[in-house]
Formats: sequence, C-alpha cells, structure tokens
Amino acid sequence: MELQNANILLAGATGGIGSALARQLRAAGADLTLVARHADRLDRLPVEGRRCAVDLRMPEGSEAAVAAATADGRTIDAVLNAVGVVAFGDAASLSSDALEELFLTNVFAGVFLAQAALPHMTPGGTMVSMSGIISERNLPGMAAYGASKAAVRAFTDGFGREARRTKVRVIDARPPHTETGLVDRAIAGDPPNFPQGLTPDAVAATIIAALADDSVKDLPSSAFA
Repeated sequence: MELQNANILLAGATGGIGSALARQLRAAGADLTLVARHADRLDRLPVEGRRCAVDLRMPEGSEAAVAAATADGRTIDAVLNAVGVVAFGDAASLSSDALEELFLTNVFAGVFLAQAALPHMTPGGTMVSMSGIISERNLPGMAAYGASKAAVRAFTDGFGREARRTKVRVIDARPPHTETGLVDRAIAGDPPNFPQGLTPDAVAATIIAALADDSVKDLPSSAFA
C-alpha cells in the first residue's frame, strides 16, 4: 500500500498507540479521518485530519465514522482500530458492568466498525485490529480482559477470510505490553507490576510497516521484538 494520500480511518486516535499511529501516518502523507469518543481530546490532537467524535460501541457510531471518511466520494484504503479498555482482578469478582464495558469496547466496537467499513473499502485495502499479546496467552487477574481480546483475535481471523472475497487484507496486531498509560485508566481493579513495556512509537512503526507491505498477513507478538 502506498501511504502517500491513502484514505485512512483511524479509530481510537487519541489513545497512546492511536496518537502515535496518527502522527506517523500523517508524516507519511496519509489523509486521515481521526475517530474517538471525546471531541475535546480530538481537538487537542496535534495531527491534521478530519475529526469524528462518535461512540463506536453503537452501530450508528461506526456508520458515522465511515460516512466521515467517505464524504469526499473516495473509498477507504485502510481502517486501523486502536480502541480498547482494560480491567484487572479475578473474573469471579468482576462486576457485570465492567464485563459489559470490556466486550462492548474491545469486541463490539471493532465488529461494528468492520461491518460498516468493508463495503466502502478499496480493493487491495487493509484493516488492522489489535488484540495484543494477551490473546496469545491469558493470565490470572486478567481473564475477562484476555477473553475480550481473544474474541477480537477470533473475529479478525474469521472476518479476514470473508474479506478476501473483496480483496481486503485483515491483520491482527498483538503487541506486547506497551507504555500507553492504559493500565492507569483501568475500568476496574489494580494492575500488576508489569515490566517496562514498548513505546507507542515503536509499536506504531511496526504496524505501519506492515500496512505498507502487502505480504504481511499477521502481526504476532514476536513481530514487535
């Protein structure tokens, strides 16, 4: 994929990895539609692009984001989904509200976005989801969060096979722990003592390199070493 002038929809654009992706994609010349839930955070993002403040946990949010990305009549060359929340604690004690939020944000938002975007994708285009290393091996104290990310990985695998019919590549990115600050904004529980993680810029660079290389079909945790 040629990134110069590529029409790219970036969901979760104000997060740690999302904002790093936004900066690097814009530096490469991409035309961005920047999507996040909160308009004030989008306004503070120092990256040129169309702004779309919507709640992707609802189908109409994804439809609005896709409409913003295609408002000039162009198809979408790439969709990157960097939306996510985390919760800690034993699954047996996690509240139903926390469980619902994990799956609405981590799973349903991505499903709704994929459904809305696929009919508007350029043949040869790419979608990228981010299940993370937790989907490769779940951990105690993160069972519910890991389950939501495993669902992301499973959906991406199956949806990717379906999307091939329209010549759209679907990649699941599984970066190791990254210093995004997300663990400090957990919706429930206290985080364990993680070792020093990767920088968001390093993770974003690996994802963008894969985006530009049509031979890449998957991004396991080992790809970020």
